[in-house]
Amino acid sequence: MSDIHSWLAVMPKAELHLHIDGSLQASRLLQLAAKNGVAIPYDSVESVQAAYEFEDLQSFLDLYYLGASVLRDEDDFYWLMRDYLDKCREQKIVHTEIMVEPQTYLPYGVGIHTVMAGFKRAIAEAKAEWGQSALMMLSLLRHLSEDEALAMLEMAEPFRDDFVAIGLASSEMGHPPSKFKTLYETARSRGYKLVAHAGEEGPPEYIWEAIQLLGVDRIDHGVRCVEDPALVAHLVHKQIPLTVCPLSNVRLCVFDRMQDHNLLNMLEQGLCVTVNSDDPTYFGGFMNENFSALADALALSREQAKQLAANSFRASFLPDDIKAQYLQQLEGY
Repeated sequence: MSDIHSWLAVMPKAELHLHIDGSLQASRLLQLAAKNGVAIPYDSVESVQAAYEFEDLQSFLDLYYLGASVLRDEDDFYWLMRDYLDKCREQKIVHTEIMVEPQTYLPYGVGIHTVMAGFKRAIAEAKAEWGQSALMMLSLLRHLSEDEALAMLEMAEPFRDDFVAIGLASSEMGHPPSKFKTLYETARSRGYKLVAHAGEEGPPEYIWEAIQLLGVDRIDHGVRCVEDPALVAHLVHKQIPLTVCPLSNVRLCVFDRMQDHNLLNMLEQGLCVTVNSDDPTYFGGFMNENFSALADALALSREQAKQLAANSFRASFLPDDIKAQYLQQLEGY
């Protein structure tokens, strides 16, 4: 491991864009499918990994939802979360904000109480064992209707204190942020922080809608903002964070190669960009692999890496005094 890679590996960092289902490791997928009697068209870790060559967002989502279908009881959700939090410990992700999508499991007869029981147990354990900091966000599926999203918001009400924010995920094209205006107004009135995927496959207009119609605190992805100079100027002026996912963007053909990625360009323009893994097992790596890919392809410097990590703490939904502690820890690194 080269100097910069070993340095990046132990730099303290926060992850703000992580779909917990997207961290399901191939070995765990196969184990849970066998345990729960779920038929899947894969019989080895290699055959699962061979399916990770995606043509676009939809081809990924098809495999993603197949993976989610093997999760059935509290222990399954516990192990899904525990595996990811163990990875946080290993990769020096000292704080993480995790997207949880209970709508995904409803077709399999799995309710939110089962999901949350497993997740909360794993998070409490990780906090007790090594002080892992983790928040959950209620992520709604935009290919479904706003009424279904509002129904899930009601189902999640018993867990209001467990969710810091709501978000929008799944297929972006044809499902503009404006489709969910009532959802976001309702969530805001209940004190949720607000995030939304915008400007990954969708155009810069989707980012404007997320800001102006939904009033988001943070944009997930947002890499297409550069196509609209007025939008870039607004994002810089307001310092609205963008949770960028480099390996994901290449795997889903948003950029042809990592060498073409605009992340460092965005950083130089003064945008509050952060590095994240999105769906790490499907896209070729967790946080450290994303930072290493930037180092290899774009000659990411230590100074730039520290700026990206500092942005991740500042853009988090942690209280200001805790943010300050992490920033001090990073500064001393």
